[in-house]
Amino acid sequence: MLEDLRRWAQELGFQQLGVTDIALGEHPAYLQKWLDAGYHGSMDYMARHADMRAQPAQLVPETCRVISVRMDYLVDDSAAAVLASSETAYISRYALGRDYHKLVRKRLAQLARRIEEEAGGGRFRAFVDSAPVLERAIAEQSGLGWIAKNTMLINSEAGSWFFLGEIYTDLPLTTTASQDTKHCGTCTRCLEICPTNAFVGPFQLDARRCISYLTIEHRGSIDPQLRPLMGNRVFGCDDCQLVCPWNKFAQPSGEPDFQPRHGLDDSSLVELFLWDEDTFLRNTEGSAIRRIGYECWLRNLAVGLGNGPCSAEAIAALKSRLVYPSELVREHVQWALDNLAS
Repeated sequence: MLEDLRRWAQELGFQQLGVTDIALGEHPAYLQKWLDAGYHGSMDYMARHADMRAQPAQLVPETCRVISVRMDYLVDDSAAAVLASSETAYISRYALGRDYHKLVRKRLAQLARRIEEEAGGGRFRAFVDSAPVLERAIAEQSGLGWIAKNTMLINSEAGSWFFLGEIYTDLPLTTTASQDTKHCGTCTRCLEICPTNAFVGPFQLDARRCISYLTIEHRGSIDPQLRPLMGNRVFGCDDCQLVCPWNKFAQPSGEPDFQPRHGLDDSSLVELFLWDEDTFLRNTEGSAIRRIGYECWLRNLAVGLGNGPCSAEAIAALKSRLVYPSELVREHVQWALDNLAS
């Protein structure tokens, strides 16, 4: 049935499919070590459901196999140019289009129904970064790639610009060969490029210093020592992917829903900072960006403006928020004004 699974997956827009059993090897122990070090920051949910992550059958009883898929999302090569423009807001490439959670989950549900029809039964449950699942560990064991020094999953034929999704099932499907070798060699570009030095070492990320964590997961004040290092990155960060040699093999996605919306691939910091809340909600409808909320959106953009050029437009925009109701926003706005003044 494996070749049928792969064909059905490709018909639904997935680039690759693999299958693994539920014994996750050394990955649960690595997760616990990471949690014990406190590298998860305020992401308490990582610790709260650690057992379910380590043991898929605890999350979905009777699970004996996990189907893992990947879907490419890169749409262009403009990232470097946006990062080089200190007046432009950099938004992680994965978030420029529609929310991948809904799209990938819908396709996984279709795949599960097809398998159920052909197999004459079985239990299935699909996940897309939405439950306690060790996605990268499962993908590595399924043969979709290897977990690299930057903790991303890398595929030797597609780089790392892709989403992952899983289907837990009780069908004893044939498993695919795992990715046992890590092909990073002596390369350390990803570790060296990180703006905030978030990598403690190879394969070790301290999320508390990671810009993706700071701008998306973290809801409080951003460490003043880290703010100047964030540059114009206001939602996520792709630096460790941009320098990875394996991404020369990345293929542009043909998925229309991943195309940039509302000019977010090339918008100025000032323009986005001046959005009122209604505009923010309207322009982020169906987008992964909306989950951070308007308050953190302004917080992040204030940091970006504070790291940009000292223009009359930037100062006027920041001053317009000095009386904003949120203390969190006012704090970062004042920091930005002080930073520009100095």
